[in-house]
Amino acid sequence: MTVVMEDVLKEKKVMHNFNAGPSVLPRSVFEQASKAVLNYNNTGLSILELGHRTKEFQAIMDEARSLVKELMNLDADHEVLFLHGGASTQFMQVPMNLLNENETAAYADTGVWSSKALKEAKLYGNVKVVCSSKEANYNFIPKDFTVPGDSKYFHITTNNTIYGTQWQSIPKVDVPLVADMCSDIFSRQRDFNSFALIFAGAQKNMGPAGVNLVVVDKNILGKVDRALPTIMDYRNHIKEGSMLNTPPVFAVYVSLLTLQWLKQQGGIDAIEKINNQKAEMLYSAIDNSTLFQTTAVKEDRSKMNVCFVMKDPSLEKQFLDVAEQHGIYGIKGHRSVGGFRASLYNALPLSSVNYLIEVMKEFEKNY
Repeated sequence: MTVVMEDVLKEKKVMHNFNAGPSVLPRSVFEQASKAVLNYNNTGLSILELGHRTKEFQAIMDEARSLVKELMNLDADHEVLFLHGGASTQFMQVPMNLLNENETAAYADTGVWSSKALKEAKLYGNVKVVCSSKEANYNFIPKDFTVPGDSKYFHITTNNTIYGTQWQSIPKVDVPLVADMCSDIFSRQRDFNSFALIFAGAQKNMGPAGVNLVVVDKNILGKVDRALPTIMDYRNHIKEGSMLNTPPVFAVYVSLLTLQWLKQQGGIDAIEKINNQKAEMLYSAIDNSTLFQTTAVKEDRSKMNVCFVMKDPSLEKQFLDVAEQHGIYGIKGHRSVGGFRASLYNALPLSSVNYLIEVMKEFEKNY
């Protein structure tokens, strides 16, 4: 059975990567990185074997950190770190550095990752869950809540990949704000200086898996009573310029290339307009469909991860097969939600969204 229109079949060989992470990266980044694997900057050495204490890698690290500051318009109080361990390490490193045993941190429970973060924080101090959407399978962002003024910080997960929800506006609170921005970092403009600490794994919008970005206001550090392991103390990483221990050289390099690409596109303001367009196109197609429907409350829909299901669940396997046949990769939804998930990260082109919509429309026509 022919399930896509003739004028889009020509794209059948192209892979359209909607995976939630590790995710799509710009083609130009692949090309530059592949050359560097063979010979980095005419040194005769691969980037994979380049010494991290060399002037060549120091230049990479310096530019990567500088570009983060430039793109996010950070002030002098905010330091930029590239660290090991992924964002999950930050679930415990944040409270270890910011929360004393007899103090309380406030958390918003809006999904799997925020629930994991607050679980880790309980190892270091008290945790108050000030709002939660768990009872509705995390299909909305809580609106009516109060953060106690004596909280050491308030932790939010700005975008929820599994459930397709996103904080459309950042809550204004009178305590330090900590944000897990793993899945929407660099995708939309915000006052990043208003955050006390931001962390994000690179593998969504910023680079490959293997490195974690931390942006921290240095004024909130050094206030806990506990002795911190050397490698877990943010101040030590700041002092050593993210090279307290051997950094993940290749992951930092590819992140640099991706940040350069983002700047070339016009920065965060420009990419946000494109991301809004991609999300509006896909949500409109789903809303006007007789087969598909979204799972998140409309006003809280994520612009990064569009989660949707079939009104007739018996057709889901067939649509997944059709998607695979036509080069649509990573569309299957998380097991806790089911259905489908189309991740619209920065490097995903508009043409891929158009292609997915045409496949969905043709499937609807045939079934």
